[in-house]
Amino acid sequence: MADPRAEETFQKSIHTLTPDGASPRTETDGLGSRQLPAGAYWGINVSRALDNFAISGRPISVYPDLLFGYACVKQAAARANAELGVLDATRASLIDRACEDIKAGRLHDQFVVDVMQGGAGTSTNMNFNEVIANRGLELAGHPKGHYQHLDPNDHVNRSQSTNDTYPTALKVGLMLSLERLLTELLLLEQAFRDKGQEFAGIVKIGRTQLQDAVPMTLQQEFEGFAVTLSEEHASLRDVARHLGEINLGATAIGTGIAADPRFAEAARAHLADITGRPIVTAPDLIEATTDVGVFMEVSGTLKRTAMKLSKICNDLRLLGSGPQAGFNEINLPPMQAGSSIMPGKVNPVIPEVVNEVAFVVAGGDVTLTMAAEAGQLQLNAFGPVMAHVLFENLKYMTAAMATLRVNCVRGITANKERLARQVESFVGVITALMPHIGYAPAARLAREALATNASIADLVVSAGLLTREQLDELLSPERLTRGHGVEAGDEEGMH
Repeated sequence: MADPRAEETFQKSIHTLTPDGASPRTETDGLGSRQLPAGAYWGINVSRALDNFAISGRPISVYPDLLFGYACVKQAAARANAELGVLDATRASLIDRACEDIKAGRLHDQFVVDVMQGGAGTSTNMNFNEVIANRGLELAGHPKGHYQHLDPNDHVNRSQSTNDTYPTALKVGLMLSLERLLTELLLLEQAFRDKGQEFAGIVKIGRTQLQDAVPMTLQQEFEGFAVTLSEEHASLRDVARHLGEINLGATAIGTGIAADPRFAEAARAHLADITGRPIVTAPDLIEATTDVGVFMEVSGTLKRTAMKLSKICNDLRLLGSGPQAGFNEINLPPMQAGSSIMPGKVNPVIPEVVNEVAFVVAGGDVTLTMAAEAGQLQLNAFGPVMAHVLFENLKYMTAAMATLRVNCVRGITANKERLARQVESFVGVITALMPHIGYAPAARLAREALATNASIADLVVSAGLLTREQLDELLSPERLTRGHGVEAGDEEGMH
């Protein structure tokens, strides 16, 4: 018995896609016949998938980059088949034009199969084959479903299999999503760098293990955020290049059965031309058809980026905590009321939502890793869940970085007076004096300063260890925050 949710979806489709007075069309496959909405561009395979995979309630159209990538693959295959003489020019042209429609954003509402589906993506592949065929028929003046003129399998899917088109389309789509993320990541990196320049010269206390450490500048802290994001940008850019290796032409398991031996290279060349990206055919198509390593690489690198970004957001929340009982070193821009009961409370909601995205990305990476391990023999059947995880995580991360940049980083201000007071009374400056007065005296004076709240500088001078002039030089902001060590001649002046 069909899932009632799928039946409800199907009935709504019939009502929406069948104009008043129009009769549903009938299509037949090896399992029997079905009525389909007269206006639907999808066919019987999709109809069955709607019954079988009423899982998430989210159609594959929620990932437009996947649709674009698949349209590019079908277009490249049609051009290659025409070039090789295994598909007539008229049908190839109709397929080509239908793919252009999809790439332009039309017909996206016809890609209705659930993102969660069994069958290694066959339902997605057939969704494309059927929509392209019926759009081609429409362009040629034929009714939908008259597949003797343009068939989803014999013509649109000529020389192909789900097992080579799906991973290839996924890689093309991921290139697009990654490019969008890399653009946003670069903007976020620059926002932190700009904010660092704004904070130049503001000295603060650095911390290790949440305990006072040594002085630094707020500029150094924010430029550190920028540098770590720059490293992630470089890593993700390298991963994006690895997506250019495809197995199109492998057909079922990599042997190229049912395809012209020249098809793989012809399709590769057309796909490179269509996408404008470096596309290469894998050296071993059998290995490439079963290998999903690049998807693990994308996911793992994205997870690493998410974790580093989440750590930055943890720091921002700590530095902005308070305003009275926390660190209160920086002010995060107030974006919305923070409590339904505590008047005036404002929470760090932007860093928090980025944290939440990072948690989702980490969980998605676990899902993808398990799916990759579950592959068997000549194929991994779990490409759809990998696609779902990757496109979802890329979308979330791109949006999270945008809101962090626009709604948080750009509006951060420094609490200069509070930072100055902390530095003035900071016992940890004794670390800068240790090469000049020795570790044991420095430790003794640090304990005394903490116990009496006395000034470190006063204690050092009173002990006769350094003069006031020497202290002013050694404790200048430049020396405290730029890592100057013992210079030539310093040791001779040590007491």
